Amino acid sequence: MTDNELLFVVIPYAAIALLVIVTILRWRFAPFTVSSMSSQLLESKRLFWGSISFHWGISLVLVGHLLALLIPRGFEIWHGVRFQTLLLEITGFALGLWALFGIIVLILRRIQVPRIKAVTTPMDSVVLGLLLLQIVTGLWIAIGYRWGSFWGTSVFVPYVRSLLTLSPQPELVAALPWVLKTHVLSFFAFVAVFPFTRLVHIVTLPLGYLTRPRQKVLRTIPVSRPYEPVGEDMGRSR
Repeated sequence: MTDNELLFVVIPYAAIALLVIVTILRWRFAPFTVSSMSSQLLESKRLFWGSISFHWGISLVLVGHLLALLIPRGFEIWHGVRFQTLLLEITGFALGLWALFGIIVLILRRIQVPRIKAVTTPMDSVVLGLLLLQIVTGLWIAIGYRWGSFWGTSVFVPYVRSLLTLSPQPELVAALPWVLKTHVLSFFAFVAVFPFTRLVHIVTLPLGYLTRPRQKVLRTIPVSRPYEPVGEDMGRSR
């Protein structure tokens, strides 16, 4: 087995296996650990700016990656006009910067706010570090290897599809620069640690709520009469 096969075949499949198996086991045998464990009550202002920027920025970038995977021919047609290529690249880069701003705010929040730092776990730090690496390498690629939305459909898309069809072709990414390989490997590293983090709640749906009986919530009305010792009641009764 070559290093290329280990990095771009074994590791991706191992990461996906961990994602599926550990998520199912955790949801089945430790359901109470599947929670976002939000820290909003501890600090909300930085969380708002960081979370909104990061989630919107990274989500739209991921949508672009997914569309390139699903309809690569559409991207090829789009790139037939130079202005459209430039528009797509600028938009993607701006979204990447937006996500970078958000992740930096979230990292500084974890470091600088004492109450947030106290509840931050090592896995939280690992996740934030991997996400930061993903965004930085993505922006690096956008600057140093421009028109990635153009050449990516002929390099990354065939590679990812080869993994999905169980006929991996690691040679497609063998000659890529190290920053592009780092971008790919950091993604699979994130996939591997994902089921061990609080983020796992994203892929677990509370399906039990759809079938359980309706619950009636009653309001408790406090009794106005003060508590009286039993001995005094017995004395009065006599």
